[in-house]
Amino acid sequence: MRLDKGDIVTRRPLEGTVVLDLSRVLAGPWATQTLADLGARVIKIEHPVRGDDTRHWGPPWQSKDDKSESAYFLSANRGKESVALDLKDPRGQSIVRKLVKRADIMIENFRVGGLASYGLDYESMLKINPAIVYCSISGFGQTGPYADKPGYDFIVQAMSGLMSITGDTHPIKTGVAVSDLFAGLYATIGILAAYAQAKATGKGDHIDISLLEAQLATLANQSLNYLVSEESPRLSGNAHPNIVPYQVFETADHAIVIAVGNDRQFEALCRVIGSPELSADTRFMTNPARVRNRDVLVPLIAHAISERDAAFWLEALDQGGIPAGPVNTIGAAFADRQVVERGVVERLHRADLGPVPTVRSPLRFRNSDVMSDRPPPALGDSTFSVLTEAGLSRSEISALIAAGVAVGESDET
Repeated sequence: MRLDKGDIVTRRPLEGTVVLDLSRVLAGPWATQTLADLGARVIKIEHPVRGDDTRHWGPPWQSKDDKSESAYFLSANRGKESVALDLKDPRGQSIVRKLVKRADIMIENFRVGGLASYGLDYESMLKINPAIVYCSISGFGQTGPYADKPGYDFIVQAMSGLMSITGDTHPIKTGVAVSDLFAGLYATIGILAAYAQAKATGKGDHIDISLLEAQLATLANQSLNYLVSEESPRLSGNAHPNIVPYQVFETADHAIVIAVGNDRQFEALCRVIGSPELSADTRFMTNPARVRNRDVLVPLIAHAISERDAAFWLEALDQGGIPAGPVNTIGAAFADRQVVERGVVERLHRADLGPVPTVRSPLRFRNSDVMSDRPPPALGDSTFSVLTEAGLSRSEISALIAAGVAVGESDET
């Protein structure tokens, strides 16, 4: 619960919801970070020695004195409590079962069947908590000939066909692990739907999310381009397969994007670049005609755009009502006045690291606060408190730590 500027108490939508997070790397943590921003209490179970793999994926690092955390880990774990626990040990497994009794949601991305050997699979959890919403994220799904294969974003970008349409002369992956992120977002949607049903009926569900299917689903128009035509789309670089002109153009100094979405905007573009006759040419009057004749039209536009600098064209295009924007670096994007005005970047304080930068949730509710004020956790920062809530005594927790089954420091000063 946080206070707004008027000191009116506001609730986040999922306050009171408990999420048990057994996922790591990106797809699962992205889902649980979203749930944390929405107000859920997220208890992240990590390996007691190495923690989440991404804690070691650096540089760069956020550092202070002798403490450091990878930027990668910080990007996907805001709002969580860390419990460092060895799930291979029966004592660690027993603790998870205790926690499941009080949880609403459990999410994991172990290899298919991996948690069954620990007695932590959906069927086992269902016996403990019939209302549990259990989400499994994997590369290829819980069934099928590839179910046992490990799934990584890069591999899925290749196998899904995404790389076959990304790039100019040869396949290129995207600069962000989009297959992981799409899977994480679909997982969030599925979890919220199943949770709403569980609240109404008392019966939970098992959600099966695969990176491959999430990526195939988000091929969107490109997947339907194939299914309708039975021809696989090809590399299109920065151009659009279905709309022209809708691509990058080089100005006299910097690249810009022009995105013409309809015939009216095309007429306006022709006026702005000083070639109004193009919009009256039957080869270019409609979008289907422009797509057929892109090889003739695009060089004409490109030549005109190349004669003036980006600042000139962005102003002229804006005045003409033509969608356009600069090709920014990430640094320039965060410095953009729109981004600054919207308060996209926040800093959350972590005792051992000081202020930690974070990119706030893009969800903006009028009547609810959405954004966790808890920084990404240090490994095992909540082991003592969470296990105490689960009914373990301080001596029992200390014994688990001494045995290497758990890692954490007492919250007593």
